Amino acid sequence: MNNYLTHTKVISTILMFILLMMSPILVSASDVSMADTMRENGKIYVVVAVVLVVTLGMIFYLVSVDKKIKKLEAKINEKTK
Repeated sequence: MNNYLTHTKVISTILMFILLMMSPILVSASDVSMADTMRENGKIYVVVAVVLVVTLGMIFYLVSVDKKIKKLEAKINEKTK
């Protein structure tokens, strides 16, 4: 049960982070002249790729840190028993 709660916390944290990252994009959707220019030049795909790589990198980092913290917590729990 504890493992389930930890995974739920990680997933909810990731989802909240993604929503926070996307909120400025959703709010400023009315200013599309820059997006139109980037779309015409084909640069929008570069921007999307960079955002995707950065987001996936952050998610990978969060998951790896979570695994390390779990291992440390398990070691601490073993020592206290």
